[in-house]
Formats: sequence, structure tokens, C-alpha cells
Amino acid sequence: MSIAVAVRKDARIVLATDSQTNLGSERVPAENLSGPKFMQIGEAYMAATGWTLYSNILADVLGRRRAAPRLHDEASIFKFFMRLWGELHERYNFVKDQADDADSPFGSLDSTFLVTCASGIFGVASDLSVLRYERYFAIGSGAPIAIGAVHALYESEHDAESIARSAAGAAIDHDVYCGHPIHLATVREKTTRARRKSG
Repeated sequence: MSIAVAVRKDARIVLATDSQTNLGSERVPAENLSGPKFMQIGEAYMAATGWTLYSNILADVLGRRRAAPRLHDEASIFKFFMRLWGELHERYNFVKDQADDADSPFGSLDSTFLVTCASGIFGVASDLSVLRYERYFAIGSGAPIAIGAVHALYESEHDAESIARSAAGAAIDHDVYCGHPIHLATVREKTTRARRKSG
């Protein structure tokens, strides 16, 4: 559920997420539980949509490492998720081994991920495939709405932050599984500087 959308424009990459938490058909009010749906990993930001438990698992996995992994291209991100897949089965015995789709030869994380860093926007599918997107990408139940909004605004005078915020807002307005407030993380291309804010 939820929405995470990333926009790259004019040497800036902005990740925007909603903050609504859903427990099945139950929606938790923002004043009771609200926070960004991304985490900083080294110089990158990672958002996840799907099972809330992944935030706990990722925090546990990263907390046992001496240094944050460097997520900067398809190969390094794929390597991170391959190691995560191994740890899921070694340390967390509640993880299933195979996808529900009988036609698939691959296992499944049953969640999708979006990584932004100084070198670009990367989508990670549930089967661990990693793709790099040049302009924008979105994941979550509100993704089709957000993608449409970004597509309509991308060639306008609006900057990456404005477009990402508008796209997340469109998903929130039209998808029952998305909700305010919107949280943002910004990375400048080819630098190690990043900032995070919400609003």
C-alpha cells in the first residue's frame, strides 16, 4: 500500500512518501502513528511498500553491520538484496521461500523498494530485479496516479521537489491507502550532500 515516488530533474533527486499506516483494512490515524516510509542507508534513501515488518527487519539487519552498505548502482543494490534474501532465511524463520505464483521460478520479497542516491533512481521489484530510471518512478498502491501526475508535470517549470510533492499529493487524494503528511528526502547528483525534511 501507500506511495513512494522519486523525481530526478536539474541535478536533484527527490523522494516523496506518504505516511499513512494500514493494518489490513484498518487505517491508523496520522496523529496516532505517522512517519516517513523511507530510511537513510549511508548516502542513499530507501523506501518500501508492502509489509510493514520490512522496516523492522531492515533496521535489525543494518544495526548488526559495522558500516552502512554503499548503494550506488544496480550491481551494489542487487548485491544488498541478495544478502538480505540470505539473511531473511537464516535469521527470520517466518519468511516463506517461494512466491505464491506457481508459474514463477523465483522467490519473492512480496514487497517493492525504491532507492535514491547521487547516481540515480532505482526500483527493486519483489523478485529482486533492479532497474534504473532516468527521470522518475513510483511504487505502492498509489503509483499509477503518481506516475500520471509526474508525467504531466515533468516538462513544466516546476522543480523536482514540487513535482514529487504534487505526485504524492495526487496519490493521497485518490488512493484510500495513502495519507498525509508527505515526507521528502533530497539528494544532489554527484555529491555526498543530502537533506531530509517533512511537510
